[in-house]
Amino acid sequence: MSETIEARLAKAERELAFLKAKALRDKSNWIAEITGTFKDDPDFEEIVRLGKEMRDAEQ
Repeated sequence: MSETIEARLAKAERELAFLKAKALRDKSNWIAEITGTFKDDPDFEEIVRLGKEMRDAEQ
């Protein structure tokens, strides 16, 4: 361990800042990552149909 505590702390702070920035970027486009996940899934289509049926019944 030739690095000083100050140098190690500075490195850790830079890495933490990088990870926080990356986490913010990743969250901003989460919908694009899941779009199409359930395409042609009959169970999901049934869920959507039932949800619409429930919303229509509430009107």
